[in-house]
Amino acid sequence: MSKVLIAFFSRNGQNYVNGSIKNLLVGNTEVVAGMIKEIIGGDMFKIDTVKDYPADYTQATNVAKDELSAKARPELTAKVDNMDEYDTIVLGYPNWWGAMPMAVYTLLEEYDFSEKTILPYCTHEGSGLSGTEREIARECPKATVRGGLSILGTNAGSANKSVESWVNQYEDYRS
Repeated sequence: MSKVLIAFFSRNGQNYVNGSIKNLLVGNTEVVAGMIKEIIGGDMFKIDTVKDYPADYTQATNVAKDELSAKARPELTAKVDNMDEYDTIVLGYPNWWGAMPMAVYTLLEEYDFSEKTILPYCTHEGSGLSGTEREIARECPKATVRGGLSILGTNAGSANKSVESWVNQYEDYRS
């Protein structure tokens, strides 16, 4: 049986939801990560940065925009000690400025994903996957990157059926 790692970057606190700023106790991407764990099991790894993003939504998005422009690679608070043991990586992230948060790139560049299967998903408020599947494939050329799932952040809490349908189309984690 394949060993699954659900690695995700998620930001709680102030978030843009359905046209306004709302305070989320749990970020949308983490909500979906929990659903995935309930459906297929696996281990969870939260991609978190040493330097916290500002609590204010606008300030946080400005930092994210600056990181994107600089192609920054923020330092992460933790590492996956046993990455070699995982066959399938479910990779979750919000879509920030049409891209993955730069912390996700840090993770992708720190490990060898050769011969692993990556199932990407993102939460967003209108921009979908924005080519992030291609970016993951470029960063991990020896991995198999499957078709991703995009979930409108506003709908993250009620996306169970979409999430279940998406993960069940791939048998990689069940082999």
